Amino acid sequence: MADFTGDHTWLQIQQELSLRKLIEGSEYQEELKYDFNIKGELRHLDTNESFVFNYYKNAHEQNHKRYQVLGHLITQYVYGLLERVCTLQKVYIPTDATEDEPRSFFFMSENALTSSFSLIVLLQDRGVFRAGQWGQRTIVREGLGHGTQIPFIKTALQSHRGVIVLNPNDNFVDPKTEKERLSFSTREEALNSTQSIWWIPKRGSSTPEEHTIYVWDHFISKSAAKNVAFIAHGYGGLVFVDLLVQRKWEVMNKVYSVAFIDSTHNMQHQTRSDPQIQEWILKHCCEWVSNCKTPNKAFGSCMKVNCPTVSARVDKYDLAPSCCLRAIFKYLNSTLKAKTSRHSPVATRSSTSKRGNK
Repeated sequence: MADFTGDHTWLQIQQELSLRKLIEGSEYQEELKYDFNIKGELRHLDTNESFVFNYYKNAHEQNHKRYQVLGHLITQYVYGLLERVCTLQKVYIPTDATEDEPRSFFFMSENALTSSFSLIVLLQDRGVFRAGQWGQRTIVREGLGHGTQIPFIKTALQSHRGVIVLNPNDNFVDPKTEKERLSFSTREEALNSTQSIWWIPKRGSSTPEEHTIYVWDHFISKSAAKNVAFIAHGYGGLVFVDLLVQRKWEVMNKVYSVAFIDSTHNMQHQTRSDPQIQEWILKHCCEWVSNCKTPNKAFGSCMKVNCPTVSARVDKYDLAPSCCLRAIFKYLNSTLKAKTSRHSPVATRSSTSKRGNK
């Protein structure tokens, strides 16, 4: 978990960019009188208490809509942190979009495509949260250090790695309410914005799988990095395996390691029992699983076929990513060191085909 209290950049940015400033001037100033403190915890500005869901008595729907507004605010706030604290660049896709066409985007570090050392790709779970977040509820309850990907990004950057933060859940846009939903200019517009059914899919990003393949085809596969690693949480693990199946030889030759966290992928169903893919996953992947009683103990491949599994050292799914940070980077560092010390490329299609026929 990140310690935001000792980060001078964080303290400086916090004075310029705050959750509170995003809501100032709107009719939600009292209902959402919250901001993040110097520890990255969401606290009420007057009482210093954690977020209270039941603001309105006996009005679940109204409380839920208030929570949705907070979620949209947090999304915009985290986007700002990715650019200001992590100095990442926002990249819009599809690259050939027309001026009026709905677009998605992702984030990457300045040297992500040009550095020949290594590249880390972050792939989150499925949900309402967007790029830079492991989980929105985790941000609200546990703070930015647990719920955002910022600690992973900073750790990667400190190791001189390039970083790509995917945005797999940004799939649709409602042209009638997008502006209002992002600005929260009035109470009625913000509360009603989630009710529209006229959603338009974003080309190249209509699903998490499509988004990931698009970024792979147009950016990751073309990057100078010869050593790419993925960190995939929950449904993100399923999305990565889909990418592996769809771009088999490219992925097997460019990706040196994958850290799954409570992945929902299904080897038998997704890989169609492809022995080459299963062998590759056995050698290049490891999964951290929550709800394991014994910390730091290897569980072999009992929980996922051909995927070594270890404990996440926590029994809460939402906290697994932050609790695994050090262990995951230790694993990625060791696998990268092992690969570079061998000075040999990953097996080519012809060589693997021959081996598979033996």
